[in-house]
Amino acid sequence: MRDMSFQRARTDEQRGERRRQILATAAAMLTEVPVADLTLTALSRRVCLAKANVLRYFESREAVLLDLLEAEVAEWITELESAEVGGDGSARERGDRLAALLASSLVRRPVLCDLISAQSTVLERNISAETALRHKRAVHGYLQGLVRLTARHLPELGDEDAAALMQTVMLIAVAAWPGSRPPQAVLDAYAADPALAVMCVDFADVVRRTTEVTVSGLLAREQRPR
Repeated sequence: MRDMSFQRARTDEQRGERRRQILATAAAMLTEVPVADLTLTALSRRVCLAKANVLRYFESREAVLLDLLEAEVAEWITELESAEVGGDGSARERGDRLAALLASSLVRRPVLCDLISAQSTVLERNISAETALRHKRAVHGYLQGLVRLTARHLPELGDEDAAALMQTVMLIAVAAWPGSRPPQAVLDAYAADPALAVMCVDFADVVRRTTEVTVSGLLAREQRPR
């Protein structure tokens, strides 16, 4: 069926505005449904465009979500940079504060956690090489921002170890997020047998503890005689 409301965007400004409308609509939908349930059909219906017209601005549903992921990461880094956690204390104490900051900030961003948990398995599976290149360059830039953030809190770590720390944090977040959001059948199983509830993942706790242990390990390696 023809989209009677569609008017082609003819200027760069109009095309940019149409892209922003699609992204804003997708972002709003992700506060209501998980990434897995956001379909191109549902998105096009919500934004009042035919699917073919949405695809004029993004090559696929996954490309839309990758753009949202980049925006979420950028906002997260801005939040981390503005956080006041104090620069005094031992390296371990500062590492523990950084771990708490990362864990608590991620918990407050469920859309970001949902997107990063789907990045490798879903979002990067239906995109062109051009989109993949642009996205990976953006991710690399964000990683550098996280490395600089780590250096503010833990100057004892060099860039290599700071990058290793942040890569570990993100990998743990990817693994822990879906585990902390079990389906109803699993929740019912926990309720039926409370002894099984120890298997339920506490996302914030896992991210915090893993970050603390990783920081301690990296600091110990730095202090070891070479």
